[in-house]
Amino acid sequence: MQAPVNHIVGLTSIVRERILPFSGTVLVQLNQKVSPNEVIAESNWAREHILLDVARLLRVTPAVAERLIKIKVDDRVPANTEVAVGKGLFPRSVRTPREGRVVVVGGGQVLIEVGDPKIELHAGLPGTVVEIIPNRGAVIQTAGALVQGIWGNGRIESGLLVNIAESPNGVLVANRLDVSLRGSILLAGMVKDAETLKAASELPVRGLILSSLYPSLIPMAREMRFPIMLTEGFGALPMNSAAYKLLSTNAKREITVNAEVYDRYSGARPEAIIQLPTFTDPPIPHEVDDFAPGLQIRMRRPPAMGMIGSIVAIPRGLTTLPSGLRAPAAEVKLENGETVIVPLVNLEVVG
Repeated sequence: MQAPVNHIVGLTSIVRERILPFSGTVLVQLNQKVSPNEVIAESNWAREHILLDVARLLRVTPAVAERLIKIKVDDRVPANTEVAVGKGLFPRSVRTPREGRVVVVGGGQVLIEVGDPKIELHAGLPGTVVEIIPNRGAVIQTAGALVQGIWGNGRIESGLLVNIAESPNGVLVANRLDVSLRGSILLAGMVKDAETLKAASELPVRGLILSSLYPSLIPMAREMRFPIMLTEGFGALPMNSAAYKLLSTNAKREITVNAEVYDRYSGARPEAIIQLPTFTDPPIPHEVDDFAPGLQIRMRRPPAMGMIGSIVAIPRGLTTLPSGLRAPAAEVKLENGETVIVPLVNLEVVG
């Protein structure tokens, strides 16, 4: 049976295809060295327009609406800007639904252009362009340490990795963040409260590599201007020992966090990359593997979720589990010395 692989590797070749969602212009050349935040391709697309019929919304004539409109052509207006306000004891008002630029004012109406007309594609990792994909992007290769995560907020950044997690089950709190950490990417355990994310933003840090995050903080984490990558998921989950060991032993090195949104169809995952010098290209890790005795695995479900272990044996056929269900399973020795029988579907290979 084939197994999903979560890459936690001390040295490997990392090859990533970076492409625009639609046709555009590629800005890099073959064999060019790129940095993670470098724009390698860009594309222009049609902007969205919003028509505000001020006269109708205020229930006045177009001529009256013209006198009430407060904005003019080429004004850049934030969301919720007051466009016009009516008369009377309880006057109606018209506000902009989104940030944009005023392109037309006339006939009691306002036309606003919203959205970014340019899409920029960043490299996402430090490395060398090994292939150009015409009109779409490029393939980039580098060598180094790789740790993949479970969730990311869609940001990319590079910086010095600083370990402030004293153990895999550490908790990051706001008063732990001081000015000495400004501009760093932090290996920082789990976050349980909004004050901690706010403090990280105000410092600011360049990124957070966390074991887990309380689910209520997901909307706030998505709005942060720096990358946030979770290695385990949501709740109060300690970091798996393999990821913690690899990251903590590489503290004080430059690291790139590409907190890409996980996509099971494309294979994209949030990941942290530490570029390392090599004389030859190390092997590229497998994206899938076959379950077999001796493989290092990680538990994907409670009660030992996130724990690292190794497969001792795989019984033939189906195994009757404590729940009474029968399923393909493996005998696994966990890092705490305990041996358990686990359905194969609850395991992933680490390597």
